[in-house]
Amino acid sequence: MKPEYTKQELFMRRHKSHHRLVKVGRLLLLVLFLILWEVSARTGAIDVFFFSSPTRILALFLTMCENGSLFGHIGITLFETLVSFVLVFVFSLGVAILLWYFESFSEIAEPYLVVLNSLPKSALAPLFIVWLGTGTKTIIVAGISVAVFGSCISFYTAFRQCDPEKIVLIRTLGGTRRDIFQKLVFPSAVPMLLSTMKVNIGLALVGVIIGEFLAARRGLGYLIIYGSQVFQLNLVILNIILLCLIAMGFYKMIQLLEHAIRKRMHL
Repeated sequence: MKPEYTKQELFMRRHKSHHRLVKVGRLLLLVLFLILWEVSARTGAIDVFFFSSPTRILALFLTMCENGSLFGHIGITLFETLVSFVLVFVFSLGVAILLWYFESFSEIAEPYLVVLNSLPKSALAPLFIVWLGTGTKTIIVAGISVAVFGSCISFYTAFRQCDPEKIVLIRTLGGTRRDIFQKLVFPSAVPMLLSTMKVNIGLALVGVIIGEFLAARRGLGYLIIYGSQVFQLNLVILNIILLCLIAMGFYKMIQLLEHAIRKRMHL
């Protein structure tokens, strides 16, 4: 006899089945793309000089792993990205808190944040090189510049979306502005802060790569520029793939942190 399931159990089974289906579908799509890419390269449908092939890229990856030349570049890019991300979060949170506490200051500063956020950040990179020289410091600043202004605006917006009736209630009960922020505004803004962090980690990586394009002698961005200059397109494509994997890893890391925080706060 078939076991009988409650509605909740049926829902959970369907939910898990759906997630398995999505994962299998993603994997099959990736495998199909790689097979099509390899077959096209071997049959001459695409020029391997310009488009390479999965087997060529894998061979280059294994070679660079054997001689250890790749790990240093990956490590420096990871370090610069993580430092940029942490500094963006700390600075943005501090600015957003100041904007919330001092409404007059927010009215003055908000237009400037919007203008600075709309600037093409790649245009600022040459200035950073002139001001700071070449090296890790310049690259970290470039990574910060891409994400920080939008992050300040997002954090401040999250603080302002708190229910005004609850704020009035706390004030009626004698609560201070500090009480309102600590017990109501910040906890209610946590979901949006976490969502913004998932965006910021990707933007920090973009900024770091822009900086490495212009001011680095190490890192994956440097390898991409070097490979394009000497027409080693296998190297270029390999590092682009590595950047995709790193971006996915960062996103999953923030997603796990988000799940842990939501579970602890019962969000």
